[in-house]
Amino acid sequence: MLVHGVWAADGLAFWAETDDTLPPTDPLTTHPTGRPRGKAGAARSHPHAAPAAEVAAVLGLDGSPSRTLELLLPGSAREPLPSPETGRLADVARPRLRLWEVPAVVPPAAQALRALGEHTGTATMRHWAAVAAFARDLVRRGRVLPHLIPAPAVPAGLVPDDSMAMWAPPEADARAVWRPVVTGVDAGYFRELALAMPPACRTSHIERPSADVLRAALDAFTDALVRQTLTEPLTARPRTPHERWLAALTGSEPGCPDVPELRQELRKWHDAVTAAEGATRVCFRLLEPAETDDWRVELALQAADDPSLYVPAARVWDGEKGLPGQPERELLTGLGRAVRLYPELDRALRVPRPSELELDTQGAFGFLRQAAPLLQAAGFGVQLPRWAGRTRLGLKLTTRTKTQTAAAAQGFGLRELVDFRIDLAVGDETISEAELAELARLKVPLVRVRGQWVELDDGQLKAALRAVEGGRTGEASAEEIMRHVIGADLLADGELPLLEVDADGVLGDLLSGQAERRLVPLATPAGLDATLRPYQERGLAWLSFLSELGLGGVLADDMGLGKTITTLALLVHEREPATAPAPTLLVCPMSLVGNWQREAARFAPGLRVYVHHGSGRDAAEIAGADLVITTYGTAQRDLETLKGFEWRRVVCDEAQAIKNSGTLQAQAVRAIPTGGRLALTGTPVENHLAELWSIMEFANPGLLGSRSRFRTRFQEPIEARQDEQAAQALKRATGPFILRRAKTDKSIISDLPEKMEVKEWCPLTPEQATLYQAVVDDMLAKIDDSEGIERRGLVLSAMAKLKQVCNHPAHLLKDGSRLAGRSGKLARLEQLCEEILAEGEKALLFTQYAEFGTMLQPYLAQRLDRPVLWLHGGLPKKTRDRLVDRFQSDEEPMLFLLSLKAAGVGLNLTAASHVVHVDRWWNPAVEDQATDRAFRIGQRKNVQVRKLICGGTLEERVDQMIERKKALAERVVGAGEEWLTDLSTEELREVFRLTAEGVG
Repeated sequence: MLVHGVWAADGLAFWAETDDTLPPTDPLTTHPTGRPRGKAGAARSHPHAAPAAEVAAVLGLDGSPSRTLELLLPGSAREPLPSPETGRLADVARPRLRLWEVPAVVPPAAQALRALGEHTGTATMRHWAAVAAFARDLVRRGRVLPHLIPAPAVPAGLVPDDSMAMWAPPEADARAVWRPVVTGVDAGYFRELALAMPPACRTSHIERPSADVLRAALDAFTDALVRQTLTEPLTARPRTPHERWLAALTGSEPGCPDVPELRQELRKWHDAVTAAEGATRVCFRLLEPAETDDWRVELALQAADDPSLYVPAARVWDGEKGLPGQPERELLTGLGRAVRLYPELDRALRVPRPSELELDTQGAFGFLRQAAPLLQAAGFGVQLPRWAGRTRLGLKLTTRTKTQTAAAAQGFGLRELVDFRIDLAVGDETISEAELAELARLKVPLVRVRGQWVELDDGQLKAALRAVEGGRTGEASAEEIMRHVIGADLLADGELPLLEVDADGVLGDLLSGQAERRLVPLATPAGLDATLRPYQERGLAWLSFLSELGLGGVLADDMGLGKTITTLALLVHEREPATAPAPTLLVCPMSLVGNWQREAARFAPGLRVYVHHGSGRDAAEIAGADLVITTYGTAQRDLETLKGFEWRRVVCDEAQAIKNSGTLQAQAVRAIPTGGRLALTGTPVENHLAELWSIMEFANPGLLGSRSRFRTRFQEPIEARQDEQAAQALKRATGPFILRRAKTDKSIISDLPEKMEVKEWCPLTPEQATLYQAVVDDMLAKIDDSEGIERRGLVLSAMAKLKQVCNHPAHLLKDGSRLAGRSGKLARLEQLCEEILAEGEKALLFTQYAEFGTMLQPYLAQRLDRPVLWLHGGLPKKTRDRLVDRFQSDEEPMLFLLSLKAAGVGLNLTAASHVVHVDRWWNPAVEDQATDRAFRIGQRKNVQVRKLICGGTLEERVDQMIERKKALAERVVGAGEEWLTDLSTEELREVFRLTAEGVG
């Protein structure tokens, strides 16, 4: 399913294409829902449009409004052209724009923003994600202003519902909204976004100008983002039209009465800010009292582009120099606008030269919770004390392992009992019940405790009193304690947060999130044909530790640190001294099945491995295996079969494949019953925190609560408001179950070789296998009837054709056909490149075929949405130099695709930390020369070298021949591939032979 975004009359709408065609109907008379169509010439149903319910499920927007949209799309009279991302080709000589009906989901702007962060697989979604990022940047920099606008008329045929903020309710005749201020550099970026907008983003019913669509979207996104940051209502009981406008600015309902005078003032404010370009702004600084309860808000002017240039109002009135423009006038003008948002400021403006606002404790609390966020959102400067929003009343949990358990840590389980104590705490200090009683007696929202100011609202105080009344000491199982810790981090706002956990023993190791460092490393198991590095031994101990506790984990080490070998080591370790009672199920993308099969045979030959994939799969083989390897697609199709077996563990490799919890394959792997779960991924969070929830929901179901609770407690506060407390709580909740080591970690990098070489085994698609066998049959017949120079030429030609088939069918056929979904090698290359770019790194991609590089460059650039440079022999020297300079100096992650002949020598490309040989030149010296473009003097990174090999083909067998003769490589292999031409026909038949294991 490919999800697209289009701007509709009521906001951003999502629809999707699928590979399936709807059930046969008369396209001129029937809609997919079954309702009759209008007259001839009206919109027709899109034959590949997914139902709105499925789109909502994929985006996590269940319950969002849905409706049928009419889109203006190019195509024939029978069907529209497929989008480029589908890879499908349409035989349409002269496509025309026509109206097509699609079921769509139209969520509120706040929900649309969440969906954009999670789904960027199409050009329209990537563009809307860029617009959302622009809106977030404007809000972060305070480039927004409040507005009052008349409520627009509802488009004909559309009935607004409660979730739509596009129109005011019937009883209101205006809307209070937040609008972005787009000037200067921002205006230039706005124009670039408008020019780059794909037409499919703006073709709802009619094709609208991109600038108009972008402005509408930016306005909606900005308003939603500001409202997410304003969590406290400014006025509890709004009465006057002005108060109702303020309430509408901070609430979820934007409707309010129209006040023409206020509208005019706000327009003047916007025009003045646009004209002045924000040279200075008014700033409000809250000053805490030294001894009394007299709080003050100091008024000041601050340079917008240099916040450190801060001049209090008293010095402005005294004529201090250094601020641009007319400081006195700008101060008064700014204060006059700010009083619209903060009416309490009116008291300070009753004197000729206002410099401060005096507040009592209640007023200071109101400024902290209500006025400060509102003023900051409107672009004013706000400075608060360091403790504001951080030092709060909370809980401290202390646990102590009982003596008999501590003596047998290896046998510690989650049912073991521990002693616990819960104390009330302020920051690092615990407080007594007497001190709490005094706080309750004072009934003030800001109090000083042990020298620290604390924000204390009624909800927190009541929660603290309940905690005192309940059991604060006692015994509990380790599982109950762990659930309590994580549950405390999932509590709703207003409850007491868990500020500190002091645990000892094994439970302390687990809750600390540092178990990997505290545990005794496990030595390399006897049945593993490899030597684990120290960090891998620590990882093995961590995996075994979680397994013994019955917990799932996420091994999220950087690419190249050995997640595969560590997992195999765990399986070998568990077979000692006896065979594991049940097999492990490993689910991975199809392109990695061969990798796992070969790595297991190489490093863990004692494991009984069964590949459950393909038409010949037999579930009866599962019971006799230690490791069962399958694909995500097969796991989904054979779910009922797999659910019928007892599994010791389910492992998901490339677990980002289940980052979208609503997909069928994510639901399938979560539904397989097992005693343990392990997710392997180098990128636990690619775009959005919801991806982390989905992976954790697989590893430890229910641990982080429901998806909606996770969104409210963590995702929205962290992504929209950069809430540090929520981020710390999420880290504490997930830290025990995620192990991530980076190559930049000094304790890791000193443990790595300077150059790591890895072979990546890729399956052939059925199309590739058919072509491969056809080439073999044709060429062997010709070779058998030839001799001498003709025979040598035919052998080299056969090798070239077979390597082209292994690359991609379109490489051999040279027919310009689509690339997506037809090559196992290309699929694996995409996965590798995605992971490399996600880690912020650069890679060199070598191919010996310039024509294949010309095909790959635009394909990868479009799919990965990152720069893909392309260097080949046809480029002039100036262009080559420019490409090399960009790759070396530009900090942006990127790929450099190079022709092996043109770039094998003479280039210094040390900015790369990865080298990928897409197709092999069967001469180790030539490959090493290419690799040395990155791995050379001046290289300060470790270099990972990957060689893509199609299993079961000549690529695998020639690789085996070279490995067997490595010591004689210079003499046997020579300077090229001609050595292969000396093989007999029978030997060539064996080399060229296609085996079943090579077909995916």
